[in-house]
Amino acid sequence: MSHSPRIRTVLSCTMLVAALGAGATACGSSDGHPLSAKPYDAAGQIAFNGPVGSQKADPDKPLEVTAQSEDGRITDVTATDELGRYVAGELSADGARWHSTVPLAAGAHYTVRVSTEDEEGSPGRKVMAFDTTEAAKKKQLKVTFGPDAGKYGVGQPVTAKLSAPVKGKEARSIVERALRVQSMPATEGAWYWVDSETLHYRPKEYWPANATINVSSNLEGIKVNDKLWGGEAKPLKLTTGDKIVAVTDASSHWMTIYRNGEEINSIPVTTGKPGYSTRNGVKVVLGKEYVVRMTSASIGASDFYDKQVYYATRVTDSGEYVHAAPWSVGSQGYDNTSHGCTGMSTGNAAWFYETVRQGDIVTVVNSYGEDMDPFGNGYGDWNLGWKKWRAGSALLSGAKEGPAAVEAARLRPQV
Repeated sequence: MSHSPRIRTVLSCTMLVAALGAGATACGSSDGHPLSAKPYDAAGQIAFNGPVGSQKADPDKPLEVTAQSEDGRITDVTATDELGRYVAGELSADGARWHSTVPLAAGAHYTVRVSTEDEEGSPGRKVMAFDTTEAAKKKQLKVTFGPDAGKYGVGQPVTAKLSAPVKGKEARSIVERALRVQSMPATEGAWYWVDSETLHYRPKEYWPANATINVSSNLEGIKVNDKLWGGEAKPLKLTTGDKIVAVTDASSHWMTIYRNGEEINSIPVTTGKPGYSTRNGVKVVLGKEYVVRMTSASIGASDFYDKQVYYATRVTDSGEYVHAAPWSVGSQGYDNTSHGCTGMSTGNAAWFYETVRQGDIVTVVNSYGEDMDPFGNGYGDWNLGWKKWRAGSALLSGAKEGPAAVEAARLRPQV
């Protein structure tokens, strides 16, 4: 919301004993009006295009407040609904007109607070309230956030699944602006449209260790397009643990694990052999399974195998794990013999299984395998550079890079 600053010369509130005499003070404005004066009723000084009496406003029509006298001007307008959502708007430089710049929510109750100033600088105020009509019988766009509430590693993206497809930059901007992600400590981040029904949110870097992340939506009642109106969304709270990052070097056959930047273990491993080389890139732990049955048929391998595998930590949807491989201990640290998974001794696999949690980072380097897909096979989000990630945002695509560009969209909840 744009504000025109109130300009007034204020004298010092200092005891002017020498100039004014003992006990005299100067606590007022240069025009003679006390700063603490009670605001006058500005009803006769402004005009408002809102509904009259019990009538309801059309949420598609913008609000407008205008000054009705050349002797006064509008200094501020604040419009909020019962959910605390602000209506973004613009105030002209001369204070003659304020108008909303975003649609109102349907079926909402609004309070509009208008501040004015007359030619002598005296403050005026008017508070108005009205309701908007319910949305027509259109389809509701519901949002489901993920993952489930809980504690995760610092690489866990936030997801938003929409109940209907949203296309076009304008409609996507309305949706994206309403989806709120706030972390403590604060960190720069952005949404990425994976497809017309799915968004992912991640920071520029990994989440801070031991952070709290609150996810919510202000989309309820907001018109997205002619066929969709925003529906309810259950808020989500996540926390992160320590920063755990495991780096597997497929050429040296070792995995090094770091906690908060410090090495805590180094483990001999074997990765995918030629024809089944492990994917390069950053992966996010998807889950852990104490025992998994792995067969050659599940990946279309030409050489037959059917094994019960223990301490299995999944990193892709297609079946790549970090797991116990006691049959390949002789190759671990020396050769790559697996069908794409990262194998280690049972003792090391049990330690890894107990150390990591969902959302922790597992990175593979120096493999002959393909690069990890950003989407569609687990969470490969971190394999996109920040510039490309921002390009997937309806709000930030083409915007100047920097924290200010991100914060501009989330300074306060707007309709």
